[in-house]
Amino acid sequence: MFNLGRALVNNLGYIIVISFFFARFTKSRSLFSKEKYKKKEIIYLSLFFGCLAILGTYSGVNYKGAIANTRNIGVIVGGILISPAVGIISGIIAGGHRYFIDAGEVTSLACTVSTIFGGFLSAYIYKYKNEKNIYFYGFLNGFIVENLSMFLILVLAKDQVVAREIVEKIYFPMILSNSLGIPMVIYIIKNIIDERELLAGKQAMLSLEIANKTLPYFMKGNNLNEVCRIIMESLGAKTVILSNKKEIISSYCYNDSYRIEHSEIKSDVVKKVMESDRLFISNRIFNKNEFLCVNGDVKSCIIAPLHRGKKVSGTIKIYFDKFEGITESSRLLVLGLSQLISTQLELSKIEKLEAMAKDANLKMLQTQINPHFLFNALNTISSFVRMNPERAREIILDLSVFLRFNLDEINKEVTVEKELEQVKAYVNIEKARFGNKVNIQYYIDKFSLNLKIPSLIIQPLVENSIKHGILKNPQGGTVVVEINSFNKNLLDIRITDDGIGINDDIIKKINDNQSAKGIGLKNVHNRLKLIYGKGLEIKKLSQGTEISFQIKYE
Repeated sequence: MFNLGRALVNNLGYIIVISFFFARFTKSRSLFSKEKYKKKEIIYLSLFFGCLAILGTYSGVNYKGAIANTRNIGVIVGGILISPAVGIISGIIAGGHRYFIDAGEVTSLACTVSTIFGGFLSAYIYKYKNEKNIYFYGFLNGFIVENLSMFLILVLAKDQVVAREIVEKIYFPMILSNSLGIPMVIYIIKNIIDERELLAGKQAMLSLEIANKTLPYFMKGNNLNEVCRIIMESLGAKTVILSNKKEIISSYCYNDSYRIEHSEIKSDVVKKVMESDRLFISNRIFNKNEFLCVNGDVKSCIIAPLHRGKKVSGTIKIYFDKFEGITESSRLLVLGLSQLISTQLELSKIEKLEAMAKDANLKMLQTQINPHFLFNALNTISSFVRMNPERAREIILDLSVFLRFNLDEINKEVTVEKELEQVKAYVNIEKARFGNKVNIQYYIDKFSLNLKIPSLIIQPLVENSIKHGILKNPQGGTVVVEINSFNKNLLDIRITDDGIGINDDIIKKINDNQSAKGIGLKNVHNRLKLIYGKGLEIKKLSQGTEISFQIKYE
């Protein structure tokens, strides 16, 4: 029994080594960390774990027609860690292989049935596993399957004497090697996945730190050199340059040994970045003339395009004093920074768009997208980065939608459907901050979705209901958005909340066009009056507030 146990430990070692190196591959890591899989990916992973199980069979030890092995490790790990479908398919693959390599032997049918059962059991357990119990469930799954295998050997074998002898010899080695091997393989693969997520989290955290530090300068729009300094110090670079398509607009150098030669964009490399809209990376700079504008001991460089809308508007150039200074991690970080800077540069233009003031103080409404909201959103993202990176990515996407809408769609007419995208992005960010305290319900007439309304009409009303209604209620509450069209000639929009209710004095001041709290509410009211001749109807309910307006179409 001791020799058999030692052989199974060696067998387990092969599986651990293969799992380790497979999980290290970039493509494999990205597969392991997904929540949903395409059919092609399911087949790919099922083949891998099925082959891992088959390897466990071939490297097993033959004892009187039985094969002491670690076959079930591959099947159960695939089912519990990756996907129920992977567990079932790899179980069928490994179980079918086990039967046909020695059909008719004393344990072939028992091992086949138990392996296939193991795949289905792992698929069932997948629904209940989490970060804390996955190792216990892996052990339990292996323990149940191996005991089932031993039971079936005793039940199905024609020669009971041989069957009992086989079970006596292989029971403990098989139980221990498989039941303990499953948590070990799960730990190795999860550790590699978590390592990747941790790196992504650190990159996101650094991006958010840079965003927090640079945002005040972007909002003022008068000291982008400080922005370059913050980026340079955060990345350990020696020179950072921001440029538009024609010239350098700001820069910062580590010390006097690095300097900017001229401000005009002459470098062919920079021009190619803007034409191709792709990153440029040089880990070994030998010919400084290729970069023209910077002088000093620069040895590696990364150049990323900046955007205004969908068009390239300039570049960010970051220079390092080391060869091979651009790692994959820093490449992804700079790519994210370029997108962030593009958004912040657009934000910095908002205060200069004086023409917006002509449309019922639309510029004043726009200033609600202030640093407080952005800081709160960024801090919310930061809190999710370590605990739930996927949720952090979702909030970043919602923030991107929110900001992009406020930049691109301002001073335009948009469809109701487009305006609702902005509303949902805003609500998702607030729900991430306040959890179940913020709830929203939508009742939308589908015929109204294509009707056009002024931008930033519904979102400020929903924001007002959340901030001044339900969030001031200790229990939170619900905002209801109702939109109905009547023969496409009349659009009726109502936002109702069950919060603390609006003060009658505020309603009076808004109707009388007096100075009142709630800039967003007042501006929407004034814009509607200017465009359609009638503003908001605001009612204080027995619990909460109802805000409504109607738009007539020719």
